[in-house]
Amino acid sequence: METQVTKIPQVKLRSSSGNRDMPVMGLGTAADPFIESAMKAAILDAISLGYRHFDTASMYGSENVLGEAIAEALKLGLIASRQDLFITSKLWCSDAHSDRVVTALNNSLSNLQLEYVDLYLIHWPVSSKPGRYEYPMPKEELQPMDYKSVWAAVEECQRLGLTKSIGVSNFSCKKLETILASATIPPSVNQVELSPVWQQKKLLEFCKTHNVIVTAFSPLGAKGANWGSNLVMDNQVLKEIAEKHGKTVAQVALRWIIEQGATLVVKSYKKERLMENMEIFDWALTKEDKEKISQIPQQRIMLKEEFISPDGPFKSIEELWDGEL
Repeated sequence: METQVTKIPQVKLRSSSGNRDMPVMGLGTAADPFIESAMKAAILDAISLGYRHFDTASMYGSENVLGEAIAEALKLGLIASRQDLFITSKLWCSDAHSDRVVTALNNSLSNLQLEYVDLYLIHWPVSSKPGRYEYPMPKEELQPMDYKSVWAAVEECQRLGLTKSIGVSNFSCKKLETILASATIPPSVNQVELSPVWQQKKLLEFCKTHNVIVTAFSPLGAKGANWGSNLVMDNQVLKEIAEKHGKTVAQVALRWIIEQGATLVVKSYKKERLMENMEIFDWALTKEDKEKISQIPQQRIMLKEEFISPDGPFKSIEELWDGEL
């Protein structure tokens, strides 16, 4: 039986060279445990189903596998050309120094076997000792990021044609404002934790005002991940709404994100789950559904205590997130 390919809607990114539109749903490739064969199979399944956006990062260790999967998809004729895909990668903290950014992206491109990525993000608003790739990094190696010079180097990546668009990840309103203040090319995207249990209303509003697209990671609460939680999947309100619509809790949560005007990155190795995630574009939540979801108690799941240190740039969780807790 031939797989039905679904067309995922796209959103326009500002400040994009080459006018690349970003699919509103992508497949993430951060995994623990990381199983290369399972990851590659999932990427190929996703492409065959109609996924066109794939999200990686130098720290995930998945750039090589994604590169191999893209080469195979081209060989198998699952896609006509590289241009059919939208690829995001990220700058790790130890490369978040103005003189290392271009080299870091070139390394990512080499891993991906690509000439450019479609979107390059600063992974975290913190730098660390140059050249060391480990996580969590020793706390004494955490350093304040020179936002202005690092962002200027990220802009240079776009000018050089190494990426079509640029953005940030895990930036609060305040930190994003710092980037916007000095930017010649403003960030197109801010990728953050966002779900019905962490709705980020202030950040969504701020980003909308400044024409920055928000991408949600862990939209289902990263259940099963070592830092994740069951708060989304076990939520009674979402269960009731799902039952009413004949949908799953996951579909309700993902649909809610899309209706906030945000985009999202999902993760699954299972083909049936990948298909289920695609089935969110032909129905809508009611006003009453949205009202109920807005009342769900809020809790940030990913706090990132690893970045907190008495001698580091962030002395408390409040400082890291600028009170957005």
